Amino acid sequence: MKLLAPIVLFVYNRPWHTKQTIEALQKNELASESEFIIYSDAAKNEQASQGVEAVRKYIETINGFKKVTLIKRDKNWGLADSIINGVTEVVNKYEKIIVLEDDLVTSPFFLNFMNEALEFYQNNKKVWHVSGWNYPINSEGLNDVFLWRVMNCWGWATWEDKWQFYEKNIDSAMAGFSESEIKAFNLDEAEDFFAQIEANKQRKINTWAIFWYATIFKNNGLCLNPVHTFVDNIGHDGSGVHCGDKGVVEQRDLNLSPDIGFVTDLVESKTAVTIIKNYYFAQKKTLWSRLINKLSRVLTGKNLVS
Repeated sequence: MKLLAPIVLFVYNRPWHTKQTIEALQKNELASESEFIIYSDAAKNEQASQGVEAVRKYIETINGFKKVTLIKRDKNWGLADSIINGVTEVVNKYEKIIVLEDDLVTSPFFLNFMNEALEFYQNNKKVWHVSGWNYPINSEGLNDVFLWRVMNCWGWATWEDKWQFYEKNIDSAMAGFSESEIKAFNLDEAEDFFAQIEANKQRKINTWAIFWYATIFKNNGLCLNPVHTFVDNIGHDGSGVHCGDKGVVEQRDLNLSPDIGFVTDLVESKTAVTIIKNYYFAQKKTLWSRLINKLSRVLTGKNLVS
């Protein structure tokens, strides 16, 4: 394998999550050959300062990598701006990059998969993004990996010649989509990804990833996903900036395969798209059923009280 991609991790004020993320990375066999760059954002307020200091104290003790570089922000950038700036800095220097946030636990073969994918598709104009994560889907009819339109950012990688097109221009993004393109962007209405662009416009959120997806989509790029995930997100406990509180989330079995077969037919997998669309529809149906049941219990309780 050629020169490995640097690993870039963005951390803030969650020491326990950060430790899980880094300890999992240290178990990767390519960790000792990889440069590790950590961006630590400064506290936004007094409430976050204790967590930020605890994280910074911990990351100063890290070993097990070829080289560790710590970049401690002296002001609060916010997650979106910190990622945009950090990814741009690193990918422009190294020409490729692997990116993680502080609530992602990886398989011991995560770095193998990401580096092999980066090398395999390096000179390919069609593939723009590599994801280490995938939905908990039925894999029937699929091989080790698939290509499709949607970008997932829970452990990802790209190249400098693709990232150079990234632009977080809300007005341009909103004006650049026709109705038919919005439908395709939303996975044929299985999910409302475009609403995230609108929420950024309304300043309800400040995110970066939806604009990377929009960049890839408008350039007719494809994203590579493993069928069996190499990444588990442990941040759905209310501790993250953009992760909701789902209570205790069952951990997923991670991909432990050292050998992955890549696809050379550079078209979107219709099978994968259908499976994931069905997954989204099933999730909505389940959520709706839970809301109905909850409402029913509330109403029943009120009737009993009265």
